Amino acid sequence: MAWDPFTDSFVTPSRTAPGGAEPQRTAPPDGEAAARSAPTVSALGSCAGPDGSSGTLPGPPGPAAGLPAPAPAPPSSGTRRPGERGAPDEARGAREGDTGGPEKAAGEPHRRWARGSHRPARGASAAARQSGRDPFLDNARFLLVLLVVLEHNWAPVADAMRGVEAASLLVYSFHLPALALLCGHLSRNFTGRPDQMRRLLTHLLVPYLVFEAAFGGMRTLFWEQPFAVTPTRPSFVCWFLLALFVWRLTAPLWRAVRWPVAFAALLSVAAGFTDLGDELALSRLLMYWPWFVLGLRLRADRLRPLRNRAARRWALPVLAAAAAGAWWAAPRVSRDWLLMEAGAHELGLRPLPYVGVRLALFVLGGVLVAAFLALVPARRTGYTVLGACALYPFLLHGLVVEAVRQTGGYQVVVTGGLLAVVGTTVLAVGLTMLLGLPQVRQVLWPLVEPSFPGWLHGRAAPEAGDAAAPDGRLPRVRAPQGGSGRWPADGRAVAPRSAGTPVPGRIANGG
Repeated sequence: MAWDPFTDSFVTPSRTAPGGAEPQRTAPPDGEAAARSAPTVSALGSCAGPDGSSGTLPGPPGPAAGLPAPAPAPPSSGTRRPGERGAPDEARGAREGDTGGPEKAAGEPHRRWARGSHRPARGASAAARQSGRDPFLDNARFLLVLLVVLEHNWAPVADAMRGVEAASLLVYSFHLPALALLCGHLSRNFTGRPDQMRRLLTHLLVPYLVFEAAFGGMRTLFWEQPFAVTPTRPSFVCWFLLALFVWRLTAPLWRAVRWPVAFAALLSVAAGFTDLGDELALSRLLMYWPWFVLGLRLRADRLRPLRNRAARRWALPVLAAAAAGAWWAAPRVSRDWLLMEAGAHELGLRPLPYVGVRLALFVLGGVLVAAFLALVPARRTGYTVLGACALYPFLLHGLVVEAVRQTGGYQVVVTGGLLAVVGTTVLAVGLTMLLGLPQVRQVLWPLVEPSFPGWLHGRAAPEAGDAAAPDGRLPRVRAPQGGSGRWPADGRAVAPRSAGTPVPGRIANGG
């Protein structure tokens, strides 16, 4: 499945050994042309990408795949049979995945089923486990993107209605912090590998430039301005793509810092005393940064307590109290505090009160984010499949909102009163679901999640001690046979061992 920049983990697409060259990708057969043309969503919620790949790592084929079982390796090769004592994790068909748990090879269930000791699971839940996706994360992603769409539809009429303004304050107090935290949580394994960098370019930087050009075209169409692309001044929702691009690039740096969350919070508060302007959305990038860093530090087991019934029981009263507080604050508090675009000078506060209010907002946001996540269903729902590809409604709804605003549609909503606001809310929910349908992605995937051109792939750099061939490929070295020698970690042959002794160390290029 295609990697989504919101919540999908960074998973190595192959099992290439460290220092080895990446396997060449082959074109799909003719029968898979439809899967190649666009990302699709199955009935179980697995979102396939443009390349037709799935989100799980391929395991070794078992007997049910119609392939012969691999021949046992000779004792002198140093490779232990799967399941033997001391066999490496990869030989046993297990690896530590990005989700924090071991993933069993595809061949293991078939072997157990052949012995009659284990029946393979069937149904939607079994397919969800095999896809490697967590329904909780997909549900949270869809609900957060839905809140983004609702907020952008409420904002033009919020000043005219107190109830809408209160709802806007409540949503702004936690939905962007929760989205940044979720993105950080799924960036824990980002290390800057070439495949990860390519996905950053194709799923964040390219859509950012494409939609900047689209918003520039809308300004020309509705405002009769000369067409211009301003990548240094993000338009509408594009600022989040730019911020996420910077956050993910710096994710490895936060592992080298002691107390990273406190350091990021200090940086966020300090940004309020600087005049950053609108360039690169630096004010929002810096002020929401602590939530991303907090997500980097959150392991999966830290989120598990939010999925029980006790957490849901206290979450509802917390959100109800927050809604009452938002109703009281609607005519008294400016939304500029929650937009994270204004500093102490623009808000008219002295340094000490400003720092106190910002710290209080951090605490309030943390409580509301926890309450929201506690109410997110942990099981598969009807909208889980839409949460698997939430980048489409997140980006595309901005064009619709801007078009309605420029044509005077929200003035009609203000005139219509509460009933018109309810109708707009229902339409916003429908728009979010519509923009996530496979038919929309079939047309727009080259703009939202394009594939990285194969001719731009860089060559793997050889490790120290590995001589590269003239064409840049690393040599394939065979293990010594018949006890003629062994290969230590540096690749040099040493004294021979008797037959049957396992070979330690690595073999160049995974041979």
